[in-house]
Amino acid sequence: MNIHSAVFEISAPDLKSCPETDRPEVAFIGRSNVGKSSLINLLTNQKGLAKVSATPGKTKLINFFLINGNWNLVDLPGYGYAKVSQRDRREFSKAIAGYLEHRPNLRGVFVLIDSRLSPQAIDLEFLQWTAERGVPFVLIFTKTDKLKPKALERNIATFLESLATVCEGTPEYLVSSSVTREGRKEILNLIEDSFSLD
Repeated sequence: MNIHSAVFEISAPDLKSCPETDRPEVAFIGRSNVGKSSLINLLTNQKGLAKVSATPGKTKLINFFLINGNWNLVDLPGYGYAKVSQRDRREFSKAIAGYLEHRPNLRGVFVLIDSRLSPQAIDLEFLQWTAERGVPFVLIFTKTDKLKPKALERNIATFLESLATVCEGTPEYLVSSSVTREGRKEILNLIEDSFSLD
């Protein structure tokens, strides 16, 4: 897939505020500071499309980007904020759950995992929740330029072993780096092929 155009469309605080459209959508989500904005900018070849911040939890709304005029890339709020109130965290969680469970044109979700870290409970809990609700997802291990190949391979294997304790089957996964641009082509091809986008 080639991306010819990518424009910000709208931000929504919850499901009912999301735009009414029959365009197919793929969503991106991950723990705070996992590199989601950098990955979206890499995929679209636009450095400032998604706002990159050093402050975890910067994305607090459901952000819609219109790609090639015919499908939406959706940037979901990260889970696991370090510096927001419990009430705000519940509201974000409600918005994420509402979108993932009830958005009819959602084709799949890319869940970003920091490849440098040992398995995080919050990632495993989210993936278990997603699997239990039958939401199709693919893992993307980010920041792979920070690790040597053997260490990356070991970390991925350890994560998948931990995931197997809460989810059945082995999910499809890809690796990416916004620094080396690794994974860009593979992710776009998967969007095109697996989710049947034109």
